[in-house]
Amino acid sequence: MALELSAKPKERTTMDALGITLQQLLTQLISFLVLFILLYILAYKPIMGMLDSRSQKIKESLEAAETARLEAASSADKVEAQIASARVDGQKIVAEARDAASKLREQEQERAREEVESMLERARTEIGREKDAAVEDIRKEFAGLAITAAERIVEGSLDAKAHSNLIDKVLEEGLSGRNN
Repeated sequence: MALELSAKPKERTTMDALGITLQQLLTQLISFLVLFILLYILAYKPIMGMLDSRSQKIKESLEAAETARLEAASSADKVEAQIASARVDGQKIVAEARDAASKLREQEQERAREEVESMLERARTEIGREKDAAVEDIRKEFAGLAITAAERIVEGSLDAKAHSNLIDKVLEEGLSGRNN
């Protein structure tokens, strides 16, 4: 026991040498715990709440950014598809316009051909009429000359109507002889 008593005063002397007493130590420990609890309630919880809130906002922002990126990629794909569709539609329109122009050109050429053929037919008909008229004029003139010649030969024995019939008969015989 003597040893036990001597160990206690040494411990007390070390704490006493530092100026620490058990009462002061307990008071500071209680003060520290009260301060710790107050700081936990008043500072730590609000700070942690702000940090959690900030973390949640960052997470939501990242999710929104990812959603926006996916939508942008989807929109870009849609735009590309629309551009490709517009390109195909444009090519169809150009092809249709070419076909329509080709058909119109063919129709105009056919109409021009028909018009030329119609003009040629009218010209042939006109030429035929003029030829017939010229032949008739020559026939009349020749008949007149033949009558004049016959009158001179016969000297008035036949009248003009009889001469004309005689000349027509001779001409018909001559033409039928040529055709055979």
